[in-house]
Amino acid sequence: MARRHVLAHCSVLAAGLWGWGFGAPLAAQPMPTVLVVGDSLSAEYGLKRGSGWVALLQARLIEHKMPHQVVNASISGDTTSGGRSRLPALLSRYRPNHVLIELGGNDALRGLDLTMTDANLSAMADAATQAGAKVTLVGMQVPPNYGAAYGRDFSQLFASVARRHKAALVPFMLKGVADVPDAARWFQADRIHPNEEAHPRILDNVWPVLRPQLK
Repeated sequence: MARRHVLAHCSVLAAGLWGWGFGAPLAAQPMPTVLVVGDSLSAEYGLKRGSGWVALLQARLIEHKMPHQVVNASISGDTTSGGRSRLPALLSRYRPNHVLIELGGNDALRGLDLTMTDANLSAMADAATQAGAKVTLVGMQVPPNYGAAYGRDFSQLFASVARRHKAALVPFMLKGVADVPDAARWFQADRIHPNEEAHPRILDNVWPVLRPQLK
């Protein structure tokens, strides 16, 4: 009888503590998700699996004890049109807290109208924001042979979209890789895709912009 009374008293006490937020059983919380939607530069084209900058990002988050999981939804050859069409399903499936958009390079390689690239990136940024995610645009530049005007307009396009949608911006994904005197050493034989040695540099371009958003 006494034991039953003590157990009842403990139950009441526990209920009271839980009511104040002490000792309440915690439901499993989903890990914050960083979704990367990109092209071959993020899809580890020509690289050993796990050596690309996206995989290195996951490793760095673990190193810094930041409880985020990275989902790499990048596809080699993808354009902003492809990313725009894929994004709604990705947002629904993964419910990301952060979305990194690394697209546009293949638009330029195909000579697509930059107004369409702008519209696609804008639509992606808007969709991600509406889904409750913070957005980071990963900017790209084109080689000088595309012409000074086209190169300028293409580069400025990312800054314009980021400004309109209040998104974070990595100005140039390949800074320190494609714009250095020894650029050839950082690329695979096709002179388009960065080699394994270059991907830590790419992450170092992305990390200072992304990290403040993860806090």
